[in-house]
Amino acid sequence: MQKRKLGNLEVSALGLGCMGMTHSYAPFPEKEASIALLRAAVERGITFFDTAEVYGPFNNEELVGEGLAPFKGNVVIATKFGFDINSDGTHGPKGPDSSPERIRQVCDASLKRLRVDVIDLFYQHRVDPKVPIEDTAGAVKDLIAAGKVKHFGMSEAGAATIRCAHAVQPVTALQSEYSLWYRKPEEEIIPTLEELGIGFVPFSPLGKGFLTGKIDETSTFAKSDLRNSIPRFTPEARKANLALVDLLTTIGKSKNASPAQIALAWLLAQKPWIVPIPGTTKLHRLEENIGAASVELTSEDLRQIEQAAADVTIQGERYPEQLERMTGL
Repeated sequence: MQKRKLGNLEVSALGLGCMGMTHSYAPFPEKEASIALLRAAVERGITFFDTAEVYGPFNNEELVGEGLAPFKGNVVIATKFGFDINSDGTHGPKGPDSSPERIRQVCDASLKRLRVDVIDLFYQHRVDPKVPIEDTAGAVKDLIAAGKVKHFGMSEAGAATIRCAHAVQPVTALQSEYSLWYRKPEEEIIPTLEELGIGFVPFSPLGKGFLTGKIDETSTFAKSDLRNSIPRFTPEARKANLALVDLLTTIGKSKNASPAQIALAWLLAQKPWIVPIPGTTKLHRLEENIGAASVELTSEDLRQIEQAAADVTIQGERYPEQLERMTGL
């Protein structure tokens, strides 16, 4: 697989988002199946894996650590801090917590769960309004100086916050939602990242599965599935939003590609420093996603997609209000 640069961190052009293996998208696969998938991803050229303390909590990092242990030093593992989580996995009263003390605690615990000597990319999962971003960036700077972390990342942060953090400790990558059905980062975030030389890691690049073309208004989800609480996934919204999937399907037919592959290829074509991290628990979906890196969209293809997408009005918010308030956008 081709390589890309997030700042000065080299990774595969596509990464693998590991959250769904233990969090948000039940039912979850058996541990052995997830480990096999992680190793299959490495065998197929993926070197960039995304996890977080809060996914589970804890067991996603443990899974990734065990699955990627044979490839230590040859893969890049990104994880995240930023929430008040008790040792038993329950969430504490503080909600977001990026206090320097908490960051140090998470780092040490994540190193053990991931079975590594240094964290390749350590993201602030969500901006903590109670802690000055300069203090957060300073804490990660100290961990980098101590040899426990290589690179500092942020997630769902606004442009002004990114600038303030970057002035204290250079930010290697921002991870935020971005796809053909959520394009707000184009307004301020992408220009800011380009100016500062920061890489962009879009999460939910397939619209939480919607852009694969496998979900319609009749689809049902497990009771604990995150999508049950998302306004964009009400049956009415799904029915209206299928117009975007129809567009991807039409473009895909001319390229012998699936809607998911066109959605990922579109992201890859936006900037050379964009690295999407689609998640999956199935080998055939992993291989389909990897195939997107070989789909070439010409400037005319991109123009046609842009023109057609402009005629599609996406229905429903991307998050329920309480989750949206936790973003810095």
